[in-house]
Amino acid sequence: MAGRGEFDLIADLFAPLAAGYSGALNLRDDAALVDLPAGHRLVITTDALVAGVHFLPDDPPDLVARKAVRVNLSDVAAMGARPVGLLVAACFPRDGGTAWVELFAAGLAADVAEFGVPVIGGDTVATPGPATITVTALGQVATGAELRRDAAREGDVLMVSGTIGDGALGLAVQRGRCAGLEPALRDALIDRYRLPQPRVTLGAALSGVARACLDVSDGLLGDLGHICRASGLGAEVEADAVPLSAAARAAVAADESLLRSAVLCGGDDYELLFTVPPDRVAEAEAAARQAGVTVTAIGAMVAGEGVAVRYAGGPPEAAGDGASWRHF
Repeated sequence: MAGRGEFDLIADLFAPLAAGYSGALNLRDDAALVDLPAGHRLVITTDALVAGVHFLPDDPPDLVARKAVRVNLSDVAAMGARPVGLLVAACFPRDGGTAWVELFAAGLAADVAEFGVPVIGGDTVATPGPATITVTALGQVATGAELRRDAAREGDVLMVSGTIGDGALGLAVQRGRCAGLEPALRDALIDRYRLPQPRVTLGAALSGVARACLDVSDGLLGDLGHICRASGLGAEVEADAVPLSAAARAAVAADESLLRSAVLCGGDDYELLFTVPPDRVAEAEAAARQAGVTVTAIGAMVAGEGVAVRYAGGPPEAAGDGASWRHF
C-alpha cells in the first residue's frame, strides 16, 4: 500500500461511507456521537472475521466486507433492534496491495446503501498476519422490547427464518465436497456462505411477538442450546421440519450424513431462530410475510434441559456437545 497512508485511505475510501450521519464527524475524530430517541436502548454487538477461519483467503474482498457487515447486522436483528451505525476496524495485510482495500471499501459501500446504515468510525492498520476485519454494529430498540435468549417459556413454538444449512454446505463445496451437485446449485450454496442475508426487517417486526431469539451463526442445534441454557428449558426439534433450499435438499439426497453435520450443526446461516407463544404463531407468520421472509415451525420448548432431535418421527436423540462450531 505504498504511497497511501492510513489517513489517506480513511479520507478517500471510508469517510464517504459516513455521509449524512453528522455524529460521525466525517471520520476526522477518534470517536462518534450517537443520539437515541427517548425510551430506547442502544444495542451493541461486535464480530471479528479472520482470513482462513471465517472466510477463505481468496474470497473476493468486497464479499468479505459485506459478510463482516451482515453477520453483525444479524445480531442486531436477533435483538429486535434497528441498525444505527457501524464501526469497522480493519487489519489489512501489509503486502496485500491497495487494490484489495479498494475492493473491500466498495463492498462496504454496497451494504451501507442496501441497509441504510452508515460507517461512523473505526480504525485501519497494516498487519504481517492474515486479514482480520472487526465490525461493531450499533442498533436501537424500544426499552423493554428487546428479544433475548433467556425469555423462552415451556410450550413455546420454535421457529426459524429462511432455510438452514446453506452456509455450511457452501463452505463444504468450496473445500471440494458435494462434487456431484449441478453447477447452479453449487454456486447457490457458495453465495449463501459468502453473502448471508441478515433478517433486519423481520427482527424488528418480531419485537413484541417473539419471546426468545438469536441468529444461527454456529449451528442450529448448538445455538438453540444457548436459548435452552439461558431460559432453563429443553427443546425438541423435528429434523424433517427444518426448511431446506433446493440446493441443500439435493446435497442431502446425495449424502445423508450432511443433514446431521452441515445442516443441523454447520453454522454460517445467519437466520433467526426464535420462540413464539402458540397463540401468536400466526402473528409471527404475518410479520414474516410483510418482511418478505419465510418462517417455519420446527419444534417446541419443553421442560428439562438440552436439545433433542427427532429424525423421521423416531424417538428424540440428544444433540450432544458437538452440535456447533467452536473456536477453542
